[in-house]
Amino acid sequence: MLKRLMVVVCLVVLAGFTVNANTVQAETQKIAVMNIQKVLLQSSAGQKAKGVFEKRMNELQDKFKKEQDELVALQKEIEKKSSAWSKDKRGEKVRELQLKQREMQVKSEDAKMELRQLQDKELEPILKMLQTVVNGYGEKEGYSLILDSKVAVLYANPAVDISEAVKKELDIRLK
Repeated sequence: MLKRLMVVVCLVVLAGFTVNANTVQAETQKIAVMNIQKVLLQSSAGQKAKGVFEKRMNELQDKFKKEQDELVALQKEIEKKSSAWSKDKRGEKVRELQLKQREMQVKSEDAKMELRQLQDKELEPILKMLQTVVNGYGEKEGYSLILDSKVAVLYANPAVDISEAVKKELDIRLK
């Protein structure tokens, strides 16, 4: 009798596992990919941010162009006239060139930092809204997982790419 009861209990437990496994397999997992970089660069807010960034970058490049030209001119002057100059004059010009090169390097580093900060400032609100849009879109459309197609995705069928839909939603929300 006890043996029969154990066999029945084992069969019921085994049947329960089988039903659970089939239920899990029956659930469809909806997965999508999107290209975050593409969404950011093609969205209207991303285009605006890119324009602000490029404008400032061009301003800085124009500013440095003049100083770079002065450095090149000083270096050429040293190369051409150093043999005619006295040792003191040559040393003075070389120190002047080195000083200007260091100043240029410091200014260049400051400009890079300024551009990074500007980029972060311009992109932060867009990225926050993008996260909200992706979360909302994923919930609304029933996705289990949305991946960035440029990070660790080796292949994705173009049919699961939601980049364009997310970009449109982002544009709507950021108007």
